[in-house]
Amino acid sequence: QVQLVESGGGLVQPGGSLRLSCAASGMLFTIYGVGWYRQAPGKQRELVAAISSAGRTNYAASVKGRFTISRNNGMRTVSLQMNSLKPEDTAVYYCNANLGSSDYWGQGTQVTVSS
Repeated sequence: QVQLVESGGGLVQPGGSLRLSCAASGMLFTIYGVGWYRQAPGKQRELVAAISSAGRTNYAASVKGRFTISRNNGMRTVSLQMNSLKPEDTAVYYCNANLGSSDYWGQGTQVTVSS
C-alpha cells in the first residue's frame, strides 16, 4: 500500500522559515518524480516545486529563490525548505509522487504565515 505522509507544517511569522517533509512507503521511491503542491482557500491547487527521479528541480515563479526542494532516496523522503515566508504562502501543502499513470497524494499539512 502506497503512503505519502507529510509533516512540518505550522504557524510562522512573515519572514520566517519552515521545513516540510514527505515520507514515502510502499513504492519504489527512486523512480518517481515528486512534487509539492499547495491549495489556499478558494483557489486551485498549484505546483510549488518538483524534483525528478534524476534530481532535476523546478519551481513556481512565486517561490523561486525562497524555497528549495530536495530528496533523499535512501530515506525515501522529499523535503521542502521554505524561507522568507509571506502571508500569501498560507495554504495546505500536499506531497505528490508521479510515474506516468501512477499518481499518489499525501493528506496535506497546513502552513499558516501570519503575525
